[in-house]
This record gives sequence, structure tokens and C-alpha cells, in this order.
Amino acid sequence: MSQITLLDGGMGQELVHRAGDRPTPLWSTQVMIDHPGLVQAVHADYFAAGATIATTNTYAIHRDRLIKAGIEDRFAALHGAALAEAAAAIAAHRATKDDNAKQGRVGRIAGSIGPLVASYRPDVHPPHDTAVALYSEAAQLLAPGVDLILCETVSSLAHARAILQGAQAAGLPVWLSVTVDDADGTCLRSGERVADLAQILELGAGTPTAILANCSSPEAIGATLAILAGFGLPFGAYANGFQQITPAFLQENPTVDALSARHDLTPAAYADFALSWVAQGATIVGGCCEVGPAHIAAIATALRAAGHELV
Repeated sequence: MSQITLLDGGMGQELVHRAGDRPTPLWSTQVMIDHPGLVQAVHADYFAAGATIATTNTYAIHRDRLIKAGIEDRFAALHGAALAEAAAAIAAHRATKDDNAKQGRVGRIAGSIGPLVASYRPDVHPPHDTAVALYSEAAQLLAPGVDLILCETVSSLAHARAILQGAQAAGLPVWLSVTVDDADGTCLRSGERVADLAQILELGAGTPTAILANCSSPEAIGATLAILAGFGLPFGAYANGFQQITPAFLQENPTVDALSARHDLTPAAYADFALSWVAQGATIVGGCCEVGPAHIAAIATALRAAGHELV
């Protein structure tokens, strides 16, 4: 059968739930500041569940968010803190009796770069040159401590072009992950066609080594993967467990309490979605917001039962 890379699940929402604090616009960054060690604990639980990659808690560490909170001077230090917690989790995991972990087959780190300004808001994405410089800065900070750059929740063609170009500054493999319309997986959140991402790949803005879909309804992902499969790159998906992206969350300075988790997306149900993506040819699967360690454990169990190898 296939070799499958099993990503972790959502970091931000998992941190918010475990901290129990009222969410702020800084989201998971605020939790990391207020609760040192909690990020490492979440990484550890995902590794224990079967994940082979830790995604750094850097999605929301952007200057535009930190400026509003009055802590822009902590930009580099916060990236360093997130990298340290991921590295500590991997070191602890490799110190266990898991032979795969000891031999380094488990425990890669993906450096997350989320959208500038706001998620799901292609209308507020900065101009190209501004965005490239900011994404490049983040990529360079992540580079010394990660194995690859994961460009997450990319909602438009302009966003994809800028983040791919900026991420090249890391000098590492880059995975591009797009977010799609929850009702129509053939379209990005911007309304542009997923198929038109091919134009950006042809322009050579920084060809990714894998292409994925994330933070979208799992029901929409199948249509997306049918398109991504034609790009000639490894592909995959990690969906979210939100009921919907509400109008309140699309306002300025939103907090995640404007969103609600689904109650029907059990670990078993989510694992069924992941197996269907693998049946379409996906070799990278995992989870995004509201998909936790239990979901990842269910995917790991189902993949192994189907004869796949986790790498």
C-alpha cells in the first residue's frame, strides 16, 4: 500500500480549549505567551496519536497582529519560542521506546506561515511586494529550526503567488495549502478557481514540493483534491471542524469564539474522510481547527489497518 505522511491536528483551537482563557485576536500566540509548555504538550499528544510532523505554533505570529497588541518587538522571540517547544516535543518523543522515532523517521517540523492580516479574507491581503517581504521575513526566522515551510490557509491566487515567493527565502521545501469554499471545493475562498493555481506554478513564483487543501469543510475537500491531483505534485488535505465561517469572524480583529465546532465530526467520521482522500491519491493527511489528537489517532489506526505505512 501507500506511504502516508500524517500531519498533526489543529494547534490553535486545541491550545484555546486547553488553556480555558477567553480568546483574544492573538489567538494561539496569546496562549503560548500565557502558558509556557502547553504548545509542547499539544505537540507531544499529536505524536503519541501517530502524527509524523509537528506544525509550529507560528500561524498567527505576524507583525500586523503584534502591532495591534503593542508587542511587535517580540516578533522574533515568539517565533523562537514556538520552534523551541516543537523541538522539545520531538526530542522527548525520540527518547521513548518508539524505534521509528529514535531513528528519525518520526519527528519532522513544518514551519507554519499563516495569512497576513486575517484568515479567509483575500480582500485585505497586502499588495504583492509588501506581502512577499513579510512572508520572507517569517520564512527566514523559521528556517534554522524546521524541515519544511507550510504555507497555510491560502485564500486567493495573489496570496499564493506572494507566499510562495516569500517562502523561498528559507531555502527549504515549501508546501502550499489552500482554503476553499465550503460549498464548492473547486473554488478558493476568493471565488477564483482552484484549477487556476496552475498558472502560478507555471510562472515559477516558487514551485511548491507539495500542494494541499486545509481549513475547509471536509465535505468540500474531495472536489479540491480531484483538481490538485492533476498538478503533478504530492497532494493532500487537512480539513477543519467548524460548523461554518461566520460573518462575525470576518470582521476586523475577530476572536475564535465567533466560531462553533461541529458535534457530528467524530474521530471515526473524520478518519473516514481522510481514508477517502487517500483513496483519491492523497499522500499527506491530517487535521486543522477543531480536529484534535483523538481524530489523528483514529486516522492513524485506520491507515495502518488498511495496510498503509506512516512516514
